[in-house]
Amino acid sequence: MQSRARQAVSVALIWLGIALINATQNVVSLRGEGVNRPLTYYFAFTALGWLVWACATPLALRMALLFPPVRGAAARTWLAHAGACLAIGLVHAGWGMLLLMVIQPWGPDPQPRPLTTLLLGRFLSQLHINLIIYAGIVAVGYTIESRRRAAELTEQLSRAQLDALRRQLEPHFLFNTLNAIAGLVRDHRNDDAVAMIAGLSDLLRRVVDGTGRQQVPLAEEMEFLERYLEIQRARFAGRLQVSIDVPSELAAAQVPTLILQPLVENAIQHGIGQRVEGGEVRVNAVRNGVALTIRVCNEGPPLARDWKAGVGVSNSRARLANLYGDESQLTVQNCTGGVEAVLRVPYRTAAQ
Repeated sequence: MQSRARQAVSVALIWLGIALINATQNVVSLRGEGVNRPLTYYFAFTALGWLVWACATPLALRMALLFPPVRGAAARTWLAHAGACLAIGLVHAGWGMLLLMVIQPWGPDPQPRPLTTLLLGRFLSQLHINLIIYAGIVAVGYTIESRRRAAELTEQLSRAQLDALRRQLEPHFLFNTLNAIAGLVRDHRNDDAVAMIAGLSDLLRRVVDGTGRQQVPLAEEMEFLERYLEIQRARFAGRLQVSIDVPSELAAAQVPTLILQPLVENAIQHGIGQRVEGGEVRVNAVRNGVALTIRVCNEGPPLARDWKAGVGVSNSRARLANLYGDESQLTVQNCTGGVEAVLRVPYRTAAQ
């Protein structure tokens, strides 16, 4: 209802502006020609003449939705639009005749003619203008609706991918962590096991109870990541070192929800997890003008030449494309002493 009310107000304001501009232009032109009759009559006649199109705009917009004017549309689509345009044109001509008789901008007609003749003549003389106006309204309405639907589909796709990421995290990470907890219990490290269970419970609660937000502040994402890393450190029993360098001034920067966890998980699983002595995972963030760059580096073995992105990286790239288009980038590459994932997104805060 609110959307319809906003649409009605917008349509009314647009046509009011067109009516005032057109009437003012005609009155100034007639004044320059030295017309003696008071021009308020002609101003009212011209301005009120647009009332039919103001009332018919919602109908034309509705027709654009019911009969999309796309290439290859059925003949009934074009017939429906032609019928609607002709009907509006006929009403417009009739309304103009009524205004002409009531307002009489030029004064009384000294030689009255049959109304049908005047109506037909007015209808035919305005046919091309009515066709252009109708086509313009339908084109604008269809374009706006197409963009709205595209945005809606993009949002749905992004949400679906986020849900898929949550489902991917829960079983994969859960089973590994439960195995680690079982190992702590067997080693009689009960305090460590309880702490790990508490951390796992908090972590999964954050995943399952997500608010559906596509982006969160970097500080919130880092808090989630640190919870995840606490459990991983317990699992690796001293073989995993973590270095985090995220300046506090970047805490408000918006990043996609759960975007860092898959990158860190890959760094641990395919990097540190492949080394008997373990190693270090480094996470740092910097702002480069209008971009935020986050790097996740590990000391694992280098990528093979035929390396291909896995589910986590592919999923993350798809989400970035949906959210930012060409403004974002995610690359995974070899670096000195290991492998790094480089994430670049536009630097924006919630206020922006």
